[in-house]
Amino acid sequence: MQDNLINETKNIVEVGIDSSIEESYLAYSMSVIIGRALPDARDGLKPVHRRILYAMHELGLTSKVAYKKSARIVGDVIGKYHPHGDNAVYDALVRMAQDFSMRLELVDGQGNFGSIDGDNAAAMRYTEARMTKASEEILRDIDKDTIDFVPNYDDTLKEPDILPSRLPNLLVNGANGIAVGMATSIPPHRIDEIIDALVHVLENPNAGLDEILEFVKGPDFPTGGIIYGKAGIIEAYQTGRGRVKVRAKVHVEKTKNKEIIVLDEMPFQTNKAKLVEQISDLAREKQIEGISEVRDESDREGIRVVIELKRDVMSEIVLNHLYKLTTMETTFSIILLAIYNKEPKIFTLLELLRLFLNHRKTIIIRRTIFELEKAKARAHILEGYLIALDNIDEIVRLIKTSQSPEAAKNALMERFTLSEIQSKAILEMRLQRLTGLERDKIKEEYQNLLELISDLNGILKSEDRLNEVVKTELLEVKEQFSSQRCTEIQEAYENIDIEDLIANEPMVVSMSYKGYVKRVDLKAYERQNRGGKGKLSGNTYEDDFIENFFVANTHDILLFITNKGQLYHLKVYKIPEASRIAMGKAIVNLISLAPDEKIMATLSTKDFSDERSLAFFTKNGVVKRTNLSEFGSNRSYSGIRAIVLDEGDELVSAKIVDKNAKHLLIASYLGIFIKFPLEDVREIGRTTRGVIGIRLNENDFVVGAVVISDDGNKLLSVSENGLGKQTLAEAYREQSRGGKGIIGMKLTQKTGNLVSVISVDDENLDLMILTASAKMIRVSIKDIKETIGRNTSGVKLIDTADKVVYANSCPKEEESENLENSPTPLFE
Repeated sequence: MQDNLINETKNIVEVGIDSSIEESYLAYSMSVIIGRALPDARDGLKPVHRRILYAMHELGLTSKVAYKKSARIVGDVIGKYHPHGDNAVYDALVRMAQDFSMRLELVDGQGNFGSIDGDNAAAMRYTEARMTKASEEILRDIDKDTIDFVPNYDDTLKEPDILPSRLPNLLVNGANGIAVGMATSIPPHRIDEIIDALVHVLENPNAGLDEILEFVKGPDFPTGGIIYGKAGIIEAYQTGRGRVKVRAKVHVEKTKNKEIIVLDEMPFQTNKAKLVEQISDLAREKQIEGISEVRDESDREGIRVVIELKRDVMSEIVLNHLYKLTTMETTFSIILLAIYNKEPKIFTLLELLRLFLNHRKTIIIRRTIFELEKAKARAHILEGYLIALDNIDEIVRLIKTSQSPEAAKNALMERFTLSEIQSKAILEMRLQRLTGLERDKIKEEYQNLLELISDLNGILKSEDRLNEVVKTELLEVKEQFSSQRCTEIQEAYENIDIEDLIANEPMVVSMSYKGYVKRVDLKAYERQNRGGKGKLSGNTYEDDFIENFFVANTHDILLFITNKGQLYHLKVYKIPEASRIAMGKAIVNLISLAPDEKIMATLSTKDFSDERSLAFFTKNGVVKRTNLSEFGSNRSYSGIRAIVLDEGDELVSAKIVDKNAKHLLIASYLGIFIKFPLEDVREIGRTTRGVIGIRLNENDFVVGAVVISDDGNKLLSVSENGLGKQTLAEAYREQSRGGKGIIGMKLTQKTGNLVSVISVDDENLDLMILTASAKMIRVSIKDIKETIGRNTSGVKLIDTADKVVYANSCPKEEESENLENSPTPLFE
């Protein structure tokens, strides 16, 4: 007993656990990579797909026979070739039958094979399937020794190592899969384009990618959609990796007073039902405003998802939000990874094209050799027949006098120098072949075989002849499966601008205290005399009022600066146009504001010239200046940092400063002004704090600021009880930055505190004043009395019991038509 234990101990081999785990994991990884997850670069099939098609071929399930139960096919696959679960095999079969997954279906399914809404296929016992003509082309010539067969998982049967594949399946249908440490994501393409490219490479072996791109425009997804930008496509074809943006294809239908967005095509691999639910949730949660209803009207004719908009809502703005927040826009990552020579490799487009051509040449050479051997064997027998027909009487006598078939065969071989095969064929020949008609058929067949043998030898001996056969077969496949492009390819959407479709017109842009914004044609407002009652500029909610307004052209860029020091960009035309009395739309639907963030300054500019700067003024008297060019490069939807604020401080105003500016003036709530040289505030970076502009008294804070280019500039001050005055800038003496300031407007109980101070360089401008109840009056500035002293109260501008909340200048009505030609922005 002890001796047996000693002998068994001698057979034990010590193995380190780390090396054992490493070897086992490596073996597992290679098994997944080669045997399950990745397609072969030649036929474009993973092992499971290859086994499904071969099993259907063995069952005789061609495209012209009756369907068979999917369960029968799956059973054959897992029983003979694929030692894995039946669900994995059935899922692979189902995908090959889905027209929204495959550019060219390889399985013809009957029954419920799932939908683009994410519905699962019916159980395999209910569905039926057979091969399509495309899969027949993939298996064509498999019985002509064109490929190698390998043992199946239990060494009882043989299965194909690769399929002959007359069509370039890898590029036509694409592939995706995740292996251990690597993944593949090959998009589908239009077969016409791929075959044209293959023919070009065949005829021009040294062709470059630029030539191929004349044929292959890009991926062509079965669900359609629009690819924006070619840079990602070219990068993927050059390097094997790239990314493309894919958007849903939509059109807009217009009714009497509203627009309807209709989705016609979806991005590839997008679940339509989840997308509809996603849009509905965003509309219900007010993350996207302006949508009244979402419904799916899709049927057998195609996809139709209807998004109804509310009255006067711009479809362009809603679409932009849908693209940003839903799967109506997706990014498709391209990874051209496939298996070749049992190794995974990332290919370029040209490499895949050349690899398929080499595969087809190999298949054709092996097929030609097979057919040549078969033709030679048949010709050899026919030669024996011809010898027999020429000597039929002697052969009949020889056979009659022979003692046995074996003796007759030997006698024929000796007498007529025939081979054993020829002699045996003569002995087995029917007597009816001796008739004259049959003799002619044998001679004709022999001549045809000689021509075939000559042709087959020509293919094997000539590269040009071989290429000609490859080209002919490719063009036959193209003719059989030709189709129109499904996916549209457009230039990068960053370069697509709708400005060309929008007139450049002056607009009054207004914003309420609660953040509702709108734009109205400037011609909608009429000028009134000083002291008039005003005209309603917009309805508001009970606890809301119009706080800010200005005039800008539709093509101008709006800069929104918030109390938190954040800056946002927006084109004027992207603000919804509304009637004069409309309440407008929430600004949070146009820019991504935080819940406690409020817009304090809105500026318009035509560009981000480095000859100008932005000046920022805070409530606690801090001032900062930054070059305007620093804000043009980063136009993030979530905004960019413009100024760093102290704790408890917030931004109250911001101004654009041009190269002619000389002074900055800051005005406080208690009527204190300070004017200091622009040079006292040097330009600094975006993410900085700034310096002290004015030292404020207790209970005082900054309400406004002005940029002064000349001491002859006039300043217009407006108080909250509707009084105002014009004063020359020179009336305010220059001080050093950071001083206490001087009285700028004499404030009394009659005037109330200071609301606004603006620069009015041109008396031909009008003044627009807004009150808390949303009334607005337009007054000619030249009608406002100019005061000599700075320590005065001014004259009555508006007859109202409401408090004035804001005032600003605007062009006269008759001059508004020339506004678009103004060399500088009106409000900076």
